[in-house]
Order: sequence, then C-alpha cells, then structure tokens
Amino acid sequence: MSLKTLQGKILASLLLGLAVIIVIGLVSDLREVGQDLGAFHWALIPPILGFTILNYVLRGMKWDYYLRRLGLGEGVSYFDSGLIFTAGMVMAVTPGKLGEVFKSYLLRRVNRTAVSVSAPIVLAERLTDGLAMLLLMALGLTLYPPARILFIGLLLATFVGILIIQNQRLALFILDFIAQLPLGARIAPKLHQIYTSTAQLLDWRILIVSTLISIVSWGFECIAFYYVLVGLGIEGTPLLLLQATFIFAASTLFGLVSFLPGGLGASEVSSVGLLVGIVGQSASGATSATIIIRFCTLWFGVLLGVIALTWFGRRYTERSDENEQRSVEGSPIL
Repeated sequence: MSLKTLQGKILASLLLGLAVIIVIGLVSDLREVGQDLGAFHWALIPPILGFTILNYVLRGMKWDYYLRRLGLGEGVSYFDSGLIFTAGMVMAVTPGKLGEVFKSYLLRRVNRTAVSVSAPIVLAERLTDGLAMLLLMALGLTLYPPARILFIGLLLATFVGILIIQNQRLALFILDFIAQLPLGARIAPKLHQIYTSTAQLLDWRILIVSTLISIVSWGFECIAFYYVLVGLGIEGTPLLLLQATFIFAASTLFGLVSFLPGGLGASEVSSVGLLVGIVGQSASGATSATIIIRFCTLWFGVLLGVIALTWFGRRYTERSDENEQRSVEGSPIL
C-alpha cells in the first residue's frame, strides 16, 4: 500500500468520524454538548490517556508474544516489534481493524517474512480482543438484558470458529473443498499457510494467556471511560465502573461486528444510547462522553500510529542507505 493511498484512507476516515460527531451532536443539541465539554474536568485527560497507553503497551506485548511463538522474530528487536505494532494502529480505522494486517507488510520489510505467514497474528489479536470484550461485557449483562442475545450469539460463534480451527481434520477438509472451487487452487496454498500459523496461535494454552492479557489491557480503557464519566460530573462509584465497563465493551463490539471503518457510527450511537439508558445521562452528556473517549482511544491511537509509521519509514530508509554504502565500500575496485 502506497503512502498516498494510506493518507487517503485516513483522511476519508477522519471525515467520516467528523460527520458522525456532527450528526450525533445535532441530534443531542450542539450547544448543550459544547457546554458539557466546557464543564469537563480536563485535568483528567493525562490519566485517561495513561490508561489508554497501558492498553497499547500490553497489546504490543501480545503482538510480540505471538511473533516469537511463531518463530518470526529473527532480526526483529523488541524496539522494532513495538514500532511495527504502533505503526499498525494507523489502520485501526479500517473495517473490523483487519487493515492492521499492514503490520505484516512492515514485518516483511524488516526480515522478509511472508505476509501470509504472519497475517494470522492479526486474526488471533482480533479474536482474543473480541473474547476479552465479551467477558468484560458479561460483567454487566444484568444492567441491560437485551444484550444477552448478542452476547450468546457472538460467544457461540467465537467458540465454534476456534473448535473448527483446532480440529485439523475438519479444517483441512474445508481447505481441500475450497481448493476444488473455481480459482480455489490459486489461493489454497496461502490458505494452508495461514491455517498452519493460526492453529499454532489458537492452541488452548496460548489462547488463554493472550485472552488474559487482552482482558487486562482492554480493562484499562474501561477504566479510562469511567474517568471520562467522572470528569463530566457523575459521582464515581463501583456501580459506575461496572456500567462504564459494560458500555465500553458493548459499544466496541457493536462497532467491530458492524465492519464499518473503526466502527465509526455504530460504536458512537450504541455508546450514547447505552449511557442514556443505563447511566441516565442526558443525550448531550452521553454525546460528550462518547466524543471524549473516542478521541482518547481510537483517534489517539491513530495519531501514535502516524508518528510510529513515520519513524519506521525513516529508520528503514537509513538502514537501506547504510547497507548500500557498505556494499559499495566493500566492492572491489575494477
């Protein structure tokens, strides 16, 4: 993917995000939203961003854990691994965040690992993140019973998918069937590569460890959301923390399954609706809370991704120049 194409996608997502904010702001009354934002305790922004960064650090550790488990870390320092992970966050505004497979292209630039070999890491990340969100959401299902149907459906679908992947005979049967379809023979070898890596990452022991990491990491963003609500004047109580955890997890899942870029629209609307229905916030207050948490999580992550991608580009341009210089200096004089 060219830099120009990437910039175009980010710009389009920014415009879509701005449109979403304007629409929910108009529905909620922009003047009241502005007043709520003005009354927000902005001194809480540093700790809110701190909890978000803790989430990123733990998820970066999970990415590196997967990378080393697959034996793909040759020539990749921990710094480079973190840089690749952070740069991948620039693609968080793609449908289902699957654009984060961009990390595999960056990894290929570092140690020439085939994209089809490392791409399953992104699938495993999304799966364990989804599982973590479901478990965090489960903590507050009593707060909003209608969400139980979605919760059960997603949980069953997730475990069925895991069981299919872990059943090698069934998985290979499906892959062989795909190979017999028109054009199937062309994609079958890559699908086999993807399946081999995915099956390793979804071993129960690895799955449990990575899901626990995801629960803790996303739990930090739930706490960040709690402090957003406190900053808007809601009394901080254990019940509010439970409500914040449920609403953040549920709205994130709604955005994920919507397959809209970054969940834009779906996450915001569900967050506002749940805040009004569960916490009892006004529409303007719920909108303000949603705007703040989205900027402190999604858009903050995209910003860090842009910075990391720029750093990565300069770092590997410099390395290429150094290698070229060494090859010139080491060449015999004719």
